[in-house]
Amino acid sequence: MSGLRADLRVDRGEVVVEARIDAPPGVTALLGPNGSGKTTLLLALAGLLRAERAIVEVDGRTWAGDGVDLTPERRSVGLVLADPVLFGHLSLLDNVAFGPRSRGVPRRAARDRAREELERVGLGDLLRRRPAQVSSGQAQRAALARALATDPDLLLLDEPLSALDPQTRSRTRADLATRLRDYPGVTLLTTHDPLDALTLADRLLFLEAGRITQTGTPAEVVARPRTAYVASLVGLNLLTGTLVHEDGWSVALGGDSQRPAGHLVLAEAPQGAAAGEQVWASVNPAAVALFSERPQTSARNLWLLRVESVTVTGQRARVHLTGDVDLVAEVTLGAVAALDVQRGRELWAAVKATEIHAYPA
Repeated sequence: MSGLRADLRVDRGEVVVEARIDAPPGVTALLGPNGSGKTTLLLALAGLLRAERAIVEVDGRTWAGDGVDLTPERRSVGLVLADPVLFGHLSLLDNVAFGPRSRGVPRRAARDRAREELERVGLGDLLRRRPAQVSSGQAQRAALARALATDPDLLLLDEPLSALDPQTRSRTRADLATRLRDYPGVTLLTTHDPLDALTLADRLLFLEAGRITQTGTPAEVVARPRTAYVASLVGLNLLTGTLVHEDGWSVALGGDSQRPAGHLVLAEAPQGAAAGEQVWASVNPAAVALFSERPQTSARNLWLLRVESVTVTGQRARVHLTGDVDLVAEVTLGAVAALDVQRGRELWAAVKATEIHAYPA
């Protein structure tokens, strides 16, 4: 397969990263919580960190493994960090030309290549400015242009938007998406922001505690998250338990089929799973209805739960509930006021069986 193939083990003491990656040309987003090893993985791919085990192949060429261990300067890598790390005494043009120049390209040709890349990221009218004379978003685009000016086979972007304010981040994200569509190589982008991942990436790869926990297209991940972290990132509730078939299908949560801690009633049998097997069940928070008193409802899943916390985003609120089942409900601010939602309050939560998506674990 063309693209990136890697098998790495890197021990940094606080985290041991063991990961296998198969990334085709295009953008793969590497997501994970802080401390999961995302930056470690990128630096090892670039040859900047020594790995206990390293097999790295890009477009069929071995960078590491089988007695080969190319130094960073011999790896065709473009690296962009959260901090653009531009040379303050150089213009944007000369900052971007630095990459080709360091690889032996003549000065005039390097500056021509730099000019082309700066124009492609929308900075063609700022060539002569120094980093201190441009915005943070413009500096980050200049760093991207510098990385691409060497025509790398592998582009590594380590949280490139994390240091930007929301407005600048949105504009820079759009510019980044436009430029990456024209880049023919493999891009590995680390982020913990689902919006960055879902708008920029063709594939998602999740790293938790140094291990790959799930890979797939955005649509595949949203349809079937496989860890609580993945589910929370794509905005879903994720529960796991044993599939039970007694007068219909249900999932016994947090225990066994005889003494479950809670259960979910399903509308139909999950495809590919049999009774007694472990399954995942995802629930959209918007499908969780809340009531202050026990409701008369057709919903087959009903629990009295306690409010643990409330977070507000725009005109919507996410209510975190705990009890026999831990759920997040998404409701309007009007509903929060009408139900007097506050920490410690007990509310009835209802979910229709048709709103629960179960699949094999």
